[in-house]
Amino acid sequence: MPDSGSRRQVARLTLYYREGCGLCEQMLAELSVLQSRYTFALERIDIDEDPRLVARFNALVPVLAVDGEILCCHYLDTSALIDELTRHD
Repeated sequence: MPDSGSRRQVARLTLYYREGCGLCEQMLAELSVLQSRYTFALERIDIDEDPRLVARFNALVPVLAVDGEILCCHYLDTSALIDELTRHD
């Protein structure tokens, strides 16, 4: 009988980006590599589709949030992300 308390919680990552952004493409590529080793759900949000997000993140993209909390901007903080992902195991 499976133990319902042993289910892992999957981390929810949100990548705030904009089309044509080289740093955004780089972060997405790095996340794709990590997704082959770690379990997480990744949502991509183009900030240019929402004026409130442009006002909030314009000069910061790409912005990566984990479970709603901003983890890093501009460049992927791989070690901090791995720490977050392993907490969910």
